[in-house]
Amino acid sequence: MIKDQKIPDATIERVALYLRPLEDLIKLGVHVISSDRLAEMCKVNPAQVRKDLSYFGGFGVRGVGYNIHDLIFEIKKILASDREWKLGIAGLDDMGMALLQHKNFFKRGYKFVAAFDSDPKKIGQRLPIGLTIQPIRKIKPMAQDLGIEIGVITTSPLQAQVVADMFFDAGIKAILNFSPIHIRRPDCCLVQNVDFSVTLDQLAYRLSKEV
Repeated sequence: MIKDQKIPDATIERVALYLRPLEDLIKLGVHVISSDRLAEMCKVNPAQVRKDLSYFGGFGVRGVGYNIHDLIFEIKKILASDREWKLGIAGLDDMGMALLQHKNFFKRGYKFVAAFDSDPKKIGQRLPIGLTIQPIRKIKPMAQDLGIEIGVITTSPLQAQVVADMFFDAGIKAILNFSPIHIRRPDCCLVQNVDFSVTLDQLAYRLSKEV
């Protein structure tokens, strides 16, 4: 990768997309893949695959393709998913509980180390993954003690900004927000919003144009 080169966000999204089929192929005993085949599996243009990967160096051999094991290793380095990340989650309703039990988080190195809620009936409950639900007010001291690096918010919209500010105040610089509001953030911090209703609206729009 050229030093200080700005990598487009769309490129990062596609590189993450490439990782899934590559891992599946390894399980099937496949060790080499061409850019054409990878593009076909990910529904993109082969030239796009080669351009995306060229931002980070030359991984393939012309006429041979990519060594899948090596490519997975390099992509994980690119995405910084070759290490463990500590997560804290606030909001333990249905969505929060589902995320805590989602095996892909742990599989990809994202480990929940703390869970918070404002409901007195939930505080103190022991969760299947071994965590005990803590009160929201403990976000800052526990985040600092446990070294939480990413905050996950699944609270109600009314609580989301307050909780986000608590995470920011604790020194956490990245938040994955499932609450249906856009969170205000300091310039030094990152927020990724996941709003399923917006995604469904986009899908419904595209579907209506196909009819």
